[in-house]
Amino acid sequence: MPGSRGATAAKLTAGGAALVLVAGISIVALDAPGSHAAPVPSVQPSDTSSPGQAVGVFQVVSITPAPGAHGVNGAAPIWVQFSAPLSASTPLPQISPNIAGSWTVQGDLAVFVPAGGFFEDTKVTVTVPSGVTSADGTGTLSAPVRDSFTTGSFSTTRLQQLLAQLGYLPLTWTSKSRTVISPGNAQAQMAAAYSPPAGTFSWQGDYPSNLRDQWKAGAGNILDVGAVRAFESVNGLTMDGIAGRTVWRDLLAAVAKGKQNPHGYTYALADQNLPETLTVWHDGRVVLKTLANTGISGRSTVDGTYPVYLRFYFTYMKGTNPDGTPYDDPVYYVSYFNGGDAVHYFPRGGYGYNQSLGCVELPWHQASEAYPYLTYGSLVTVIGPVGA
Repeated sequence: MPGSRGATAAKLTAGGAALVLVAGISIVALDAPGSHAAPVPSVQPSDTSSPGQAVGVFQVVSITPAPGAHGVNGAAPIWVQFSAPLSASTPLPQISPNIAGSWTVQGDLAVFVPAGGFFEDTKVTVTVPSGVTSADGTGTLSAPVRDSFTTGSFSTTRLQQLLAQLGYLPLTWTSKSRTVISPGNAQAQMAAAYSPPAGTFSWQGDYPSNLRDQWKAGAGNILDVGAVRAFESVNGLTMDGIAGRTVWRDLLAAVAKGKQNPHGYTYALADQNLPETLTVWHDGRVVLKTLANTGISGRSTVDGTYPVYLRFYFTYMKGTNPDGTPYDDPVYYVSYFNGGDAVHYFPRGGYGYNQSLGCVELPWHQASEAYPYLTYGSLVTVIGPVGA
């Protein structure tokens, strides 16, 4: 009989206060009530004057974050300390890349507070222009001072917290922090992306150990990949399962808007122990259990867990049968999860055995029930002995 393993499909595109001691001066920076601000760094004076500059002339004493620093929280304020109080009308430092935020002058300090923050792995350059003047008018910076630092990487833990919050993971995250991060506080959300609040994850519903055992809080795992792929699909992004800059941008925007996963969470388990079955969980409960067919010897359905990456209500699967003859089969309710392997309808005289060329075949009615649940990013696990 004709097989049902399709050709490899292409990837789709589809209230707090912070106290800082600076040169013996106490500075209190207040945050909005309920915000989660990045820690205010302590300024450690360091001589960044130009070579040969005379001691005692007006100069930059230090820049924080420290020049050359790596792993910096991109939502933290930037501090530039001078050797004397600044004139209220003096030119202020410049930052590249340019982001929204505001500079304020506090005595001998110029402080930049970002409205949001710099994205991960970004080289940030702070330039103090020549012409900066002291308050008493006796000192002027004769040459510009320029230094750079690099932001750190966003936290996998925070990625998981946000994906769970929006319903893309089958878990609930509960914060242990007394500080509530407002969804619309861009600076607080960015700060947490670098340094997430403490909390715990708990499972929603009755999922099997086949799924639970693959979850790793704070470490990348296949559940993260599926969740990111699902988020990408919902938001029209390239579905590669990688939380890059665009995913983070849209994820933070979705959190601010309270934009939940519209599809809920689906997990499917194909068991190749006879009689072969497919079980589908949705939002923590079993919604379908049916007999199924998997691959024969030489065209086996490979054990593992894979996210759905391509779907068709109807398509043709083309390839070559074991005897060398070609096939071009019409199929319905198709959800590809591993290369050319998919869950789909295929007509057979019976089900529960190794009969396919790698796909998970279902009867018509059961395939039509499974298809709406197996949306992009849904995980399909295959277990049991492969076709022999």
